[in-house]
Amino acid sequence: MTGTDAPRTLGERLDAATAHLPAPVVVVDLDALEANATDLVRRAGGVPVRVASKSVRVRAVLEQVLARPGFHGVMAYSVREALWLVSHGVEDVLVGYPSVDAQALGDLAGDPHAARAVTVMVDDVAQVELVARAAEAAGRSLSVCLDVDASLRPGVGAFRVHLGTRRSPVHSPADAAALARRVVARGGVEVRGLMFYEAQVAGLPDTGPAVRLVKRASVAELARRRSAVLHAVEDVVGHAVPLVNSGGSGSIEVSARDRAVTEVTAGSGLFVPTLFDHYRSFAPRPAAFFGLDVVRRPARGYATVQGGGYVASGPATRSRLPLPVAPDGLRLTGREGAGEVQTPLQGPGAHGLAVGDRVWFRHAKAGEVMERFDVVHLVRGDRLVRTVPTYRGEQRAFG
Repeated sequence: MTGTDAPRTLGERLDAATAHLPAPVVVVDLDALEANATDLVRRAGGVPVRVASKSVRVRAVLEQVLARPGFHGVMAYSVREALWLVSHGVEDVLVGYPSVDAQALGDLAGDPHAARAVTVMVDDVAQVELVARAAEAAGRSLSVCLDVDASLRPGVGAFRVHLGTRRSPVHSPADAAALARRVVARGGVEVRGLMFYEAQVAGLPDTGPAVRLVKRASVAELARRRSAVLHAVEDVVGHAVPLVNSGGSGSIEVSARDRAVTEVTAGSGLFVPTLFDHYRSFAPRPAAFFGLDVVRRPARGYATVQGGGYVASGPATRSRLPLPVAPDGLRLTGREGAGEVQTPLQGPGAHGLAVGDRVWFRHAKAGEVMERFDVVHLVRGDRLVRTVPTYRGEQRAFG
């Protein structure tokens, strides 16, 4: 359509682009995706941005983003995923989580190209031992990154509190130095990097003054501790640590300002799910949507769509439910929520819906919705540009 006939609202654009496609259907708005990618690089201020694949789970989109200036490397969520990405041309993969998959570690060590391209995460001597055994069996060395807990722990003794995720047991410079010593003494492994993921900053929306105060305190404390950890580890290994990773989509600019940080990570900021709607650090441009068709009109003011039970991981609260966004004036019901097979909707927007109409939703988290679909449709304006497989569509599951 052109001129005054062109669809103007979000729902009209997505309906026009996917009218020939059966629901359920998932789309990525390329204009929004590209604007988000540009904004992530701007916020990083010249520090390279590593893409968190768990927040994308579509290889074609990963490749498109990595081809843009300012992005470098992938943070994978398993060793098997890292191997797969390397086999498709990704040259720098940091596995963001420790692995006890001995077979995958053996495959990594047995592939000289992958062994150079992949860095494995550790925060425990037991993990170091598994990596070292795989390396020794293959007769080569593997690189590891020490995962340092970035939570804020104010208070003293019994009155100390933990603000952040329960992630790594390594917190202090002494903890990191002790683990680095074990890596150096073990052989077959070498320290390539340090990671600090401040979830209480990157993953916490700006919902009020108290939250913003915690974020400011956490940023200041971590900046001091990060440098101390880096110096302590470098004293142990006897050389500069080339990789210091930090941040997330919600904290890129504050992490990038620290001179100790060599790269920041972002993923959710590309698709911008609903959990990222309340950040002050950036303007959200939602880029990923899924469409479901109305199959029933059970009562006045209600419309029921087929499917919809795409609930995000995390605490079982309403914030983890999908959000109907087009047409306007729709909400989930309190009794049924997002259903396994069907989802009833209510509100003023339901009055104008007929059987066969399409309703568009946003997911609470970025990449998780892609696990529900074999393909994702890339749209620009009201046009379908390209259809590409998700990880699931390529018969890959790394959860």
